[in-house]
Amino acid sequence: MPLLQQRGVGVRGARAVGLALVWFTTIGVLMGRAEPRTNRLERLEWFRDQGFGLFIHWSVDSQLGSVISHSMVGADEAYLRRFVEELPATFNPRRFAPDEWAALARLAGIRYVVLTAKHHSGFCLWPTKTTDFSIANTPFRRDLVRELLGAFRAQGIAPGLYFSPDDFWWLWRNGIPLQRGNDAVQPRSNPGLMAHDQAQVRELLGDYGPVDVLFFDGEAQGLRDLAWEMQPDVVVTRGAIETPEQYVPGLPLEGAWEACLTMGTQWQYKPTNENYKSGWDCLSLLIETRAKGGNLLLNIGPEPDGALPPEQEDRLREIALWMFVNGECIHGVRPWVITNEEDVWFTKRKDADTVYAIVKRPPERRWRYGEWQEFVLRSVKATAQTTVRVLSQNDQVLEYNQSVVPTTTWEQRADGLHIRAMRAQRLYNDRKWPNPVVLKLTHVQPALSPPQVETRGVRWDRGRKVLLCAGALRRLGDAASVAVGFEWRDTTGMDLTERLSAWEATKAQELVAAGEFMLPLSGLQPGHSYEVRAVARHPLLSLYGREVQVRVP
Repeated sequence: MPLLQQRGVGVRGARAVGLALVWFTTIGVLMGRAEPRTNRLERLEWFRDQGFGLFIHWSVDSQLGSVISHSMVGADEAYLRRFVEELPATFNPRRFAPDEWAALARLAGIRYVVLTAKHHSGFCLWPTKTTDFSIANTPFRRDLVRELLGAFRAQGIAPGLYFSPDDFWWLWRNGIPLQRGNDAVQPRSNPGLMAHDQAQVRELLGDYGPVDVLFFDGEAQGLRDLAWEMQPDVVVTRGAIETPEQYVPGLPLEGAWEACLTMGTQWQYKPTNENYKSGWDCLSLLIETRAKGGNLLLNIGPEPDGALPPEQEDRLREIALWMFVNGECIHGVRPWVITNEEDVWFTKRKDADTVYAIVKRPPERRWRYGEWQEFVLRSVKATAQTTVRVLSQNDQVLEYNQSVVPTTTWEQRADGLHIRAMRAQRLYNDRKWPNPVVLKLTHVQPALSPPQVETRGVRWDRGRKVLLCAGALRRLGDAASVAVGFEWRDTTGMDLTERLSAWEATKAQELVAAGEFMLPLSGLQPGHSYEVRAVARHPLLSLYGREVQVRVP
């Protein structure tokens, strides 16, 4: 039974208590006791410097290998009762070794961790006083949250927690049909649920020491202000900043943001029918996210007994090797004037004129060991103080071959910075290291001005049955002309910010001056939801406007 009902307070009483708690919290905010009302700017800068986080999705239904929590939606009463009553009785992660996870995460260059303290099901990984649907009523009994945060703190990794304001256990116990995304199930519509959530947030932020990152997967009103009141330095990610899910946006977003992605297709452990991204794919996501100014929160899903799936550990170790060599281009960096020149992606040192050119070719076109490569970078201009070398390489020795001196050379010409370099550090016995190679360029300046495109909006034309898409080329940059158009993808039935469909493109329109443009989009399915963005294709790269959501009538 819910705690308030256990104490003799019915559903109406719980709602009344919840309203009182919300009222007192609001009064506290108005009186200044709940400041700050947003993330502190210096903490957002700290967050952007970290660059790489580890998401951990784990709950009682990992025993089934099912989607985490969501199998409860649409389930009948018998299934829900089995979920709540039977699964905790067999959840016993006896092989849980947070010290080993944390040590591996540190090797992989991970700077912060985010654990699903409570997912949508309502099951709590700590012994909460608010519900018996928690780790305390399992054979394991130990406090998973405390042990994991302590292990990661010991490795110098910032602790963070995921918390779902939605709570299927609470809704079920209070006779409310389980669902996500509608008003009826939100804490703001259920004061008793708000009180339940606030009590849990108070436990997590009051009993577990400083928490650096907090991820509210649902409506954060009434919770994020409480979090900032209790711990003003906590960075609230989802609920306060952009957190695209299962994709990396096409353009750099303003300020701090975080892309959340799985290694496979599912957040929680999936024992069968899973397709994992390769190590190269995971690194590619990290590089592109950092080039666009965001953080990557890469997910793992432990097995129900507490072991890390070997496929996930293997990928973390592949990332660890790359980060051991190249982590300098990921931490403490910001976007360059453009994100990439074809296969070469860029990050820039936060407080220096140092740029990292990350050569991210697919494995079949990898930069081979002992092979000279030549590049022309059109966005970078050398100065008299410029140096160029392969990152973490002394550029002096090619193992077993004294006749070759792999020194990087460069020359500034009218068409760009010409670089000749060799990969001379052996990372695999067979020399077939498939992953990106990084060039470090110091004391360099921008050599171009990119265009800027904006998505103005979309409008459904009922007569023609087309979607009219409006955009604007705000700046031509240094190109003589720019091809503009739109891209769209179907987002029907996707969860919150999750994006799985590929982008499709309209025909392009050539512009020789800044100005507005409009193109029709036909063939869309009635009743489907879509995401649309403007695109400008510079000779060197594609740039995008913001994504606009629309539902076709």
